[in-house]
Amino acid sequence: MAKTIVVKQIASAARRPAIQAATLKGLGLGKLNRTRELEDTPSVRGMVNKIPHLVTIVEERG
Repeated sequence: MAKTIVVKQIASAARRPAIQAATLKGLGLGKLNRTRELEDTPSVRGMVNKIPHLVTIVEERG
């Protein structure tokens, strides 16, 4: 079973650089309080670490 993390968007991408909005979209987020369960890979962790002011890791599974 693969490890997964649950990522929640906690802030809006409005008035943020375009690259940060694109990172949110790449994670599958876009509106406040949306959550996504994503595979725990270095690339996903890197995306989350680039925008810690916009998202939070709610839960780690597996």
